Amino acid sequence: MPDLAHEVVDHRFKALPPDAAGLTVGELAAQRRNLFTGGFTTPVLALSAESVEHNLRLLETYAERHGLAFAPHGKTSMAPQLFDRQIAQGAWGITAAVPHQARVYRAHGVARIFLANEVVDAVALRWIAGELDADPDFRFVCYVDSVRGVELMDQALRAAAAERPADARPLDVVVELGAGDGARTGARTEADCAAVADAVAATRTLRLVGVAGYEGEVPQADSDKVHAWLRRLVALAAEFDKAGRFDAAVGEIVVSAGGSAWFDAVADVFAEIPELSLPVLKLLRSGAYVSHDDGHYRRLTPFNRVAEEGALEPAFRLWAQVVSRPTAEQAFVNAGKRDAAYDLDLPEAQVVRDARTGEVRAADGIAVTGLSDQHGWLRTEDGAALDVGDWVGMGLSHPCTSFDKWQLIPLVEADGTVVDYIRTFF
Repeated sequence: MPDLAHEVVDHRFKALPPDAAGLTVGELAAQRRNLFTGGFTTPVLALSAESVEHNLRLLETYAERHGLAFAPHGKTSMAPQLFDRQIAQGAWGITAAVPHQARVYRAHGVARIFLANEVVDAVALRWIAGELDADPDFRFVCYVDSVRGVELMDQALRAAAAERPADARPLDVVVELGAGDGARTGARTEADCAAVADAVAATRTLRLVGVAGYEGEVPQADSDKVHAWLRRLVALAAEFDKAGRFDAAVGEIVVSAGGSAWFDAVADVFAEIPELSLPVLKLLRSGAYVSHDDGHYRRLTPFNRVAEEGALEPAFRLWAQVVSRPTAEQAFVNAGKRDAAYDLDLPEAQVVRDARTGEVRAADGIAVTGLSDQHGWLRTEDGAALDVGDWVGMGLSHPCTSFDKWQLIPLVEADGTVVDYIRTFF
């Protein structure tokens, strides 16, 4: 497993101090530099150490309270250091979307992977089979949602059989129930799901271990529609169990759903799962919680609906410097689309750090109105205090398109001390 602390700091990692070149990440972290006075260049994305810790603990206790297993979606951060902390705080494993992500996970020691897609790439399937054969403790589960997909998977795994042990494990799969017409992937009806299950049963390379889906794709989603779809998923599990479709050798039945917007509905409905012939692994997959955000998920988080459970804290702050103040109503900072998520919301100006005094104040009267590749456009109300050289701290929306723009992200305590660096692998 790679030791990220021994990776050498160099020009690949934007915003890190130029005088740190040649140090290892561990050596730089040990210096505990200050984000504002320690030589970092702007723009620089920072993660709040306190908020990350708070969010990790909150979802751990939430899952425990509701009897849920938890496989947070790793595509959000692609950061093995965060995976390690999620697993240490109770996560069953880590969810992936594509085989490349699973390869990153395995390279960093993740022992349980739930891949929330149908895998029909023969090369990827051969690699997965090799991982299963090499490590008896490795658990891998992925979606199936079509008869054709099952055929392709079986074909690829049978072709790899000559390279595998005689007692090689089959590949564990769950049938994906689609969230309705116009939704993303998934078999659209229960009859379609049954046909996929029959196709799995006809192979010796695959074994059916459960059902799954993604409630975030329910068309015109609201609480009633999401609950109704989740009940269809639970009913499908019960129907398949009654028909003896699940492979009893696995010892459990997997029922999985849960993005970052409706996990309260998942908790509600999964609490209603009837007693089945095997224990049920109720697997939640929410991933954006680790950093939360100041836009999309701030509006959608279930903790808005269940305030008694606690509240997530936004952990991202993008710091950029004012490089132009051409008029009293306009300013430009040196962070743009290369640095900030912008697919759902523009960044939100929150605080200003005065270049002369180092004092931090609220960004009153300052708003981000647009992004160019390398510039942020700010509108400033009459009298807003902002000058060239000031640092502007901005909140971001949508973690999935924030992490991917940065390879090494400072983890910063409230006083500005950088205590670690989070490496991403996109």
